[in-house]
Amino acid sequence: MEATIYIVKCSDDSYYTGLTKQEIDARIWEHNAGINRGYTFKRRPVELVFMEVYERITDAIARERQIKGWSRAKKEALIALNYEDLPELSKNRQAHPRPSTGSG
Repeated sequence: MEATIYIVKCSDDSYYTGLTKQEIDARIWEHNAGINRGYTFKRRPVELVFMEVYERITDAIARERQIKGWSRAKKEALIALNYEDLPELSKNRQAHPRPSTGSG
């Protein structure tokens, strides 16, 4: 069964990355109808800005996790289909890691 990874742009200008096994139009409708009280509920309406379809759910899950860990700039490069920019954006993120929040 196919699975779709998608990115929506929320009304607050943030991005949400998700995964669905249903038709993408139906999933976006659910977000905008407020069916689930998750991240997008208070950030409606949302607009679909990117999607990829995978034949294996395990591949889709791995890709969703990967994208969720990306910076906003890297997500925007993906949305714009600027694949050549992705490696450089990865280097920039590695050069400036997030500060540690716990004791070591």
